[in-house]
Amino acid sequence: MKKALLVVSFGTSYHDTCEKNIVACERELAASCPDRTLFRAFTSGMIIRKLRQRDNLHIDTPLEALQKLAEQGYQDVAIQSLHIINGDEYEKIAREVQTMRPLFKRLVIGAPLLSSHEDYLHLMQALSRQMPMVAADERVVFMGHGASHHAFAAYACLDHMMAAHRFPARVGAVESYPEIDVIIDSLRREDVKAVHLMPLMLVAGDHAINDMASDDDDSWKTQFERVGIVATPWLQGLGENADIRAMFVQHLHQALEHALEVAA
Repeated sequence: MKKALLVVSFGTSYHDTCEKNIVACERELAASCPDRTLFRAFTSGMIIRKLRQRDNLHIDTPLEALQKLAEQGYQDVAIQSLHIINGDEYEKIAREVQTMRPLFKRLVIGAPLLSSHEDYLHLMQALSRQMPMVAADERVVFMGHGASHHAFAAYACLDHMMAAHRFPARVGAVESYPEIDVIIDSLRREDVKAVHLMPLMLVAGDHAINDMASDDDDSWKTQFERVGIVATPWLQGLGENADIRAMFVQHLHQALEHALEVAA
């Protein structure tokens, strides 16, 4: 029986960033399933259109990829999401998987990065390995994407757990709570003098480059420096962190093992 591995991410239009993060994850996921042929899909229609128009490069949506896999005779398909939270993007993949399930003998999907209590603990351990050493009056501030979906609460949960574990970092979100001004006010009350800014995103793309690290008036770097807190940006996507890649591999194999248990 032909077996496939479909790795699904939001995507990026930056080729070097894709190589460092998405390809790095794909490579390790594929190595963990040597009996499966690797395929890629992006969930961002905007990025798919940009790559097609700019580079004449076609990337499938998850639905397109599954349709092609069925046509090519793949009957056992494992999907791994590279999304951070169980938000709109992941739920869309899950819905499409349900509609396509009758075309396959086995179709499983691995969970996003933050899907269990243990994931939050593992993520903090993974993040600690990429964080610089910080003084007592310094913190690392991670930039999450945020979401209108109720899963936006994952960012606040991670931020709360960091505080509970006395972890020297905070988490804010670009498009939802915790907003950056909430983080800034809190750090000022703690008399923090300097922060290191890092993306809590698979890739260091537009949000990290423009909203976090730039000298624009409304960037996180500028907002911190405006109140006298020195801000140092680090443009590293989560996909560059080997421990985080290992978490995605673990989620894939948890999904495969669960499917075998259900079948048994």
